[in-house]
Amino acid sequence: MKALVHIFLVIVLGFLTGCQQRTVDKKPKDKELLTVDFKQGQSLRYKFVSNRDMSINWNPTKSSSKKGKAKTDTYTHKLSMVVSYTPVEVDPYGLTKIKATCESISVSHTGRRSSTGKDAAETLKGKSFTITITPTGKIEDYSKLKEAILQAGTKAFRKDTSRGRIKEPDMIEDFLSTLWDAVSSIDVKSAAKGVSVGQSWNSQLSAPTSMVLKEARDVVYTLGEIQQSEKGRLAVITSNYQLAKRRTRSWPIPYTGGFQMAGPAGFIRMFFRDLKANDLQGQGKELFNIDKGRIEKSEQEYQMQLGASASPLPGAKPSITIKQKITMQLLE
Repeated sequence: MKALVHIFLVIVLGFLTGCQQRTVDKKPKDKELLTVDFKQGQSLRYKFVSNRDMSINWNPTKSSSKKGKAKTDTYTHKLSMVVSYTPVEVDPYGLTKIKATCESISVSHTGRRSSTGKDAAETLKGKSFTITITPTGKIEDYSKLKEAILQAGTKAFRKDTSRGRIKEPDMIEDFLSTLWDAVSSIDVKSAAKGVSVGQSWNSQLSAPTSMVLKEARDVVYTLGEIQQSEKGRLAVITSNYQLAKRRTRSWPIPYTGGFQMAGPAGFIRMFFRDLKANDLQGQGKELFNIDKGRIEKSEQEYQMQLGASASPLPGAKPSITIKQKITMQLLE
């Protein structure tokens, strides 16, 4: 069955109706159907890695002055996991069910004031959930994914509530951000007609942080070229990222209720309550196998600047830089 959307978007949520397509090159060209071939009982296994480096410059103006270099704290957060996707019920004219299983997952946090406990995202290891989609790729039911995310979110909180609800650092948002790809965001009508080299389409991706800021990236995808390889024809899809003014509201949120945060995220939010993203820039590339109907690998990389208008520390006006890299690789 040739589905009109890719499995990874199906797992997160259906944004297909919200995507607006624009054409860069109006010259008529051959169109390619960038569709995924789901085969009954056949699994696709992928390795995902999300790596985030965060640096806090407590007074950027000081680093350029004669008084010396400003104090800087650095933190690193890394998630690595393997997920398998298996169609369990395929119906070209009805509903298709896909089972996703998190086979392995590991998380590490380094830097001052980092938590030494187990990351809540690691509780997703061994978890499976099913997604039900229509023949056009519209999500009929992704409640099982939402349940798994909410359950993992509860594991991020300390059992001792004598000082209120306190959340430890976790990378659940990074887990969600990996489950995406460029092909899935093509709108349904265009997916049925095919995409030409030089053609672009718009979408939105999350920008995970440790501070639960709910930031997002506006994305412009472009089908750059078709390459010939031993594995088949590869569609090279490039992407450009900018800071989104608004984040899509329907994305799953791992946490409920009010809480405080531990670790560097809690320290930052405690002192800088008006913290927000000021800028985001980045690029990415994806290789999609047209003949086999599957993604081979992808890479997303961007830099985000955060700032606060005021600080309780005398003379300090911090600047936070986040460098994020997310990769996905098909495991043969």
